[in-house]
Amino acid sequence: MQKQRCPWAQNDRLMATYHDTEWGMPVHDDWKWFEFILLDTFQAGLSWRTILHKRENFREAFDGFDFNKIARYNDEKIVSLLDNKGIIRNKLKIFATISNARAFLELRARSGAFNNYIWQFTDGMPKINHWNHPADVPVTTSESDAMSKDLKKNGFKFVGSTTCYAFIQAGGMVNDHLTICFRHHDCTMAATVLSSSVFPPKG
Repeated sequence: MQKQRCPWAQNDRLMATYHDTEWGMPVHDDWKWFEFILLDTFQAGLSWRTILHKRENFREAFDGFDFNKIARYNDEKIVSLLDNKGIIRNKLKIFATISNARAFLELRARSGAFNNYIWQFTDGMPKINHWNHPADVPVTTSESDAMSKDLKKNGFKFVGSTTCYAFIQAGGMVNDHLTICFRHHDCTMAATVLSSSVFPPKG
């Protein structure tokens, strides 16, 4: 019997794999967080499918999403990126990615880890939603509004509220799998395990 997925992940093998293994699972690794920031920056105005199918090209072009290296990119590297047909050759997004890497490093230095900073927007715990239809799923929330405002204040670019909510969804800060989707249970259980480790039962 075929697994029931969220509609956006159907009819595309790569989208289905991403949906089944990554989307909505709580992330606590700074390297993965920056990968999502970089990819979501380039997604602005485009479909996630377009970005996902170029993901490995982005990984190669941007040194494995190494924010330490990206923060030091020079003019020669920028020219090579603009010549790279395997990625989205948008000058503003390339410059924003370099700027975001520098802002990311500053936040890490102040917070101990970017992970410590980003989870504050959901009080350190994933939010479990119970959407029945795709139209029920929001594109922005009060949490993404607050994240967008604070990231901009800290020097990030291309971090509007819609982009931030996509970021929140991808990193498992919310579980937005539809209730009919088999991954809703998986991500809920992951959030439950996290909750018990952060807030262990008393007695």
